[in-house]
Amino acid sequence: MTQPSMNEPPRVDLNPTICRRLLIAYLIARLPRPNNPALEEITGWPRRTIQDVIAKGLPGHGTQVEFVQQGVRNNDGYYALQDWGSIDKGWVCQHLADIARVLELAPEQIPSPEK
Repeated sequence: MTQPSMNEPPRVDLNPTICRRLLIAYLIARLPRPNNPALEEITGWPRRTIQDVIAKGLPGHGTQVEFVQQGVRNNDGYYALQDWGSIDKGWVCQHLADIARVLELAPEQIPSPEK
C-alpha cells in the first residue's frame, strides 16, 4: 500500500450510499434551480435514483428538501434545501473530491463551493 505524499491529504473511505445523499444535498443547496434534469446531468444517475435519495435517503438524516412548484405541470419547479439536518455542510464542501471519487464522478462535474 502506498502512502500519500506530504502535499496530498489522506484519502477518506466513504460509503457510496451516504455519498449519494451528501452529493444530492450539496447540489440542491448549490445549484440555482436544481430540478431532476439538472441533477441527472451532473450525476449521470437515473431520475428514480435521484428521487429515491431525496424522498427516502435525506429524511433519514433530518435533511429537509422542499419541491417549489412553478407552472401547472407536476414537474415544473425545483428543489430547495430547507435544513441540512445531521449533515455537516462544511465537511461535505471540504471532501467533495473524495465524494466524487467514491461515486466515480470527475470532480470538475461538481460545481465548486461558493467562496
